[in-house]
Amino acid sequence: MLDLAGVTGDSIVDGPGIRTTVFSQGCPHHCPGCHNPETWAFGCGTPMSEEDVFDMVRANPLCRGVTFSGGEPFAQAEGFSRLARLLKAAGYEVASYSGYTYEQLRAGTPAQQALLEQLDVLIDGPFIQAEKSLELNFRGSRNQRIIDVPASLRTGEAVQITRGRWAGEY
Repeated sequence: MLDLAGVTGDSIVDGPGIRTTVFSQGCPHHCPGCHNPETWAFGCGTPMSEEDVFDMVRANPLCRGVTFSGGEPFAQAEGFSRLARLLKAAGYEVASYSGYTYEQLRAGTPAQQALLEQLDVLIDGPFIQAEKSLELNFRGSRNQRIIDVPASLRTGEAVQITRGRWAGEY
């Protein structure tokens, strides 16, 4: 069971194409200038099963990708990992934002590592107000990276996406 702040269909700001964005409730980072501070508190969201969220995604025939946002999805890594497995098996691209870095997640809990292994793309790192930029694709601050997770897992180090759809090239 996931504790969610909401689900948005037809998003075009949380990754390329038409996506569904699933907002987790609860975040330990509390970044100054956060875009979603209402998602910080734990335990006060809407409980939803992974299967119910999956059914919501499948109801939109235009959706080809899903993005986990927050809050902090990796604070609910077990549930988001189960959801990611369902989505991947159905052919969806799965991305996630996280205030943790790729390196922190690779060294994180087994549940965090399992979620990371289900992702196609990770946008990592905390939002830093002093590095805020409106010119970045799918990121809020310059320290955040768009990471190709399968390539990173193969090479053992973070591989950033610098070209293609996630870099704003269509």
